[in-house]
Amino acid sequence: MDNLQLRTDLELLASSMEGDRKAFAEIFERYHDLLYQHAYNKVRDRDEANDVIQEVFVKLWNIKAGTQVQNLSAYLYTMVRNQIFSLIQHKEVVSVYSNSFQDFKQNGSVEADYLIREKQLNEIINKEIAALPPRMREIFELSRKEYLSNKQIAEKLNLSEHTVADQIKKALKQLRLKVGGPAMIIFYLLNK
Repeated sequence: MDNLQLRTDLELLASSMEGDRKAFAEIFERYHDLLYQHAYNKVRDRDEANDVIQEVFVKLWNIKAGTQVQNLSAYLYTMVRNQIFSLIQHKEVVSVYSNSFQDFKQNGSVEADYLIREKQLNEIINKEIAALPPRMREIFELSRKEYLSNKQIAEKLNLSEHTVADQIKKALKQLRLKVGGPAMIIFYLLNK
């Protein structure tokens, strides 16, 4: 019988911590199947159970000499439990991001398209506003961008309220002709 099989778990672990590959292999042989079965009973997926056990043994190999372990079996089962918790937590994070991505795929591209179209429409409308006669443009911008009433505009520019109302009406008519009816309604609603 091999000398390694006569050694206790803690003796094997102490040797493994010092880089003894044979001692580590013996620990692996003693515990792999038991730990795998335990992990599989918890996660119910062969690949995930294998990943958990592989990670546990990688961590076990990387344990530094001097780490205090009283019971190797309990230590390994605790490592499996913690690794399963990490796996579950990782799956939850992935699920949140996946759901977020799905929402973006379904709604984000529509929103992005809407925002691009809105920006293009605003550029067209602003270009047409800039092309209005100077006094008409000034009155229109005071009304739609600074939200002044006809009375306030009339007082500010020393005009009659009737002239202000008439200029706004003419500006809207010109913009409707240049930009189009539905687009103007959107603009009017956005900037009212």
